[in-house]
Amino acid sequence: MRQLGFFVDSAACSGCKACAMACRDRNNLPPGVRWRRVYEVGGGGWRREGEAWVPEIAVYNLSIACNHCEKPLCLDGCPARAIAKREDGIVVIDPAKCLGCRYCEWACPYGAPQFDEAAGVMTKCDLCAGLIERGGRPACVAACPMRALDFGEIEELRAKYGTTAEAHPLPKAEITEPALVIRPHRDAAKAKTAAALIKNREEV
Repeated sequence: MRQLGFFVDSAACSGCKACAMACRDRNNLPPGVRWRRVYEVGGGGWRREGEAWVPEIAVYNLSIACNHCEKPLCLDGCPARAIAKREDGIVVIDPAKCLGCRYCEWACPYGAPQFDEAAGVMTKCDLCAGLIERGGRPACVAACPMRALDFGEIEELRAKYGTTAEAHPLPKAEITEPALVIRPHRDAAKAKTAAALIKNREEV
């Protein structure tokens, strides 16, 4: 079975949110529905070394959408069987079957399924399946001015970029086995000791 996924270069991400805006525009998302979100992570302080004060901070951005997990908890948690995994690994929601119960939203540790209040159903990133079936790229990938996003077969992405699939504050990859490769920002290694938090929680 194929498995398509995303690559995110957190070291290159400037936090401009062009990816999130392109996703919103491409999919005509209503207010409050965010299929791609850019987390602004930050924390830390100053440490005294003799007469000098040295910064010990962690500040970086992390652009995240649905990771089309190999073990999607959203699919397992759907009582209506409205969520399915396609042959290419893309996880999709059938709005005709969705009850709007939001169980998938609670089950997903990445917050990928988003509730459309006007329609009364759950929605989520489908990796711009219609675009890639015509040879295009997902809107978020195409819009990134820093080339911080990529997509493709997950094994090819891992061969090209490595196998890291988690970075603070994301959950452990072993929970859902996300089809995601991350190039962490250099500050991500000290994020926990710097008590780094999501700084723009109202946006994501």
